[in-house]
Amino acid sequence: MKLLEAKNLSHHFDYQLFKDVSFELEKSTSIAIIGKSGSGKSTLLNIFSTLLQPDSGNIFLFGKDVNLMSSSELAKIKRDDLGIVFQSHYLFKGFSAYENLEVASILSSQKIDKELIFKLDIKDCIYQKVTELSGGQQQRVSIARVLTKKPKIIFADEPTGNLDKETANEVMDLFFDYIKQSEAGMLLVTHDEELAYKCDKVYKLENKKLLEV
Repeated sequence: MKLLEAKNLSHHFDYQLFKDVSFELEKSTSIAIIGKSGSGKSTLLNIFSTLLQPDSGNIFLFGKDVNLMSSSELAKIKRDDLGIVFQSHYLFKGFSAYENLEVASILSSQKIDKELIFKLDIKDCIYQKVTELSGGQQQRVSIARVLTKKPKIIFADEPTGNLDKETANEVMDLFFDYIKQSEAGMLLVTHDEELAYKCDKVYKLENKKLLEV
């Protein structure tokens, strides 16, 4: 089943970032996108996740054209089925780590997975304010918040950038286990090619084209 399909996407800011990009993400599959800084990887991820409109082309989520969805239908899909891990954590600063998970739990009607808290090694800081946490702890809380939703697609932009190598590998294994067990999909944007090649497929954004490598 195609969780995500993109057809002939093009986008520019002051210059052309990419054109005629087509892409598919199947269930139980992880795909990494690599490329130089400024090539448009994060922009492409934002378009795939419907945070940004492309100049041209179409995005299909779960077989339906996003352009044909009502705003309420798209909002429900984004709330229930899409999980986004940003480089910046975007946690609720006035809340504790646990309260951030509670927000995701309430919005998605999913229970907080206590095992997830242990696997991400945030049990000792779970009741601290997020402003008291280190960058690595905040990143792991943001990952826990996303997985609490039990999304069908995970969009991850440098999700391990604030983590040491051992912890990064553990987090990626957690993602891989999740998508296999849940028949979900993951799209990873990263500069770390070693990390990228742990995914099922790797694409490179270069010379305005997205090609499998």
